[in-house]
Amino acid sequence: MAGSSGFHWARAAYEAGMISRSRLIADAGNNLRFRLRGSTDAWTDKVRERIGEQIRGVPVRDLQRLSPRVLALVLPRLYPQMLDVAYDHQDAGRPVYICTAASQEMAELLAHVLGFEGGIGSKSEIVDGVYTGRPGGPFCYREGKAAAIRELAARERFDLSTSWAYSDSESDLPMLRLVGNPVAVNPDAELGRVALEEGWEVLRFDRLDRHLKLGAAAAAVTAAAIGGVGRQVVVRRQTAGAPPRRRALS
Repeated sequence: MAGSSGFHWARAAYEAGMISRSRLIADAGNNLRFRLRGSTDAWTDKVRERIGEQIRGVPVRDLQRLSPRVLALVLPRLYPQMLDVAYDHQDAGRPVYICTAASQEMAELLAHVLGFEGGIGSKSEIVDGVYTGRPGGPFCYREGKAAAIRELAARERFDLSTSWAYSDSESDLPMLRLVGNPVAVNPDAELGRVALEEGWEVLRFDRLDRHLKLGAAAAAVTAAAIGGVGRQVVVRRQTAGAPPRRRALS
């Protein structure tokens, strides 16, 4: 998707009165930085820590009720070409999974809406229907995401050497190096460099240049100030044969 799903969670939480306008504006600024520069380990760790603090003591049902709002914001940001690629894999008999640093609940919900086989996300500890603010398992990011995929592959008996993985971020290199068919999608600078060196396939969907991206993202920050979080798909190749057919990507 274009941008980070985390900002859309923040926007929905603001509209529901769960966070302040200043927090929304800060998240909009972070989303701008993410779109232009990608994520960093330190920034991601801070985001996870802050989210844990925000949801501490919040009933699970309250966040579940945000899901329709979040989906309404996230779905228009999905690249239809990426969905074509995913559905081509399914048509060829290959299960498709979303693997994201976002919550397990969001990963499963989005996978269900898109008709994928499953979602893998970051889990938060829940006691008596309330979030404690503590992690409920490994963070599904960088090595944690690779570990989650290995666990899935072992459970479902997937052959990762004949599987595909798609990502736009250097942070997903551990995941991409697990599979026999890594693909960089609208890669950040570091992932683009590695993909070129390794001879990986590269897909580019967004035709907006850097200045237009900046303007669109800055408009989101302004809107938040006035009016006022994956992406990745992992697939298994079940049968021998050619790579999935591709519809027009331009």
